[in-house]
Amino acid sequence: MKKILETERLYLRELEETDLEAMCRVLQDAEVMYAYEHAFSDEEVREWLERQRKRYREDGFGLWAAVLRETDEMIGQCGLTMQDCLGRRVPEIGYLFEKAYWHQGYASEAAAGCRRYAFDVLELPEVYSIIREGNEASEKVAARNGMERTGSLVKHYYGMDMAHSVFCVKNMR
Repeated sequence: MKKILETERLYLRELEETDLEAMCRVLQDAEVMYAYEHAFSDEEVREWLERQRKRYREDGFGLWAAVLRETDEMIGQCGLTMQDCLGRRVPEIGYLFEKAYWHQGYASEAAAGCRRYAFDVLELPEVYSIIREGNEASEKVAARNGMERTGSLVKHYYGMDMAHSVFCVKNMR
């Protein structure tokens, strides 16, 4: 198990094959996945896991398992991924949590940990969050993480055009 960072209530670590069941609880819940317009199939969950593991090898980071420190239970994912944004590849803080753990501050806590990691360890000049328009909860997480809305874009996914807001915070260190 490769632990990446710790917060007050969570630790983030690389995803492993043994995380498939916990990943299914998140990625196969239509309400959790509303920004993607569909819950994932078993095959899509496996592809998601492999994509993260490939990111670890190629970028040195990806989405990580978000695990409760108190119980060692995986409750979601949070991390950094490289995303296309207005003609550039930028590091994005992203997260998905089980519905049972929404509105308890876990996404904000994990996202803040990822921001610190991006700035203090990776020494990135800035990080982004690209959020589907109408996702007010994620916009609030971005704001709590010191991010400001800097633009918008349209992503084409699953046969649809989806409007997104772009949030960014610069490394002031």
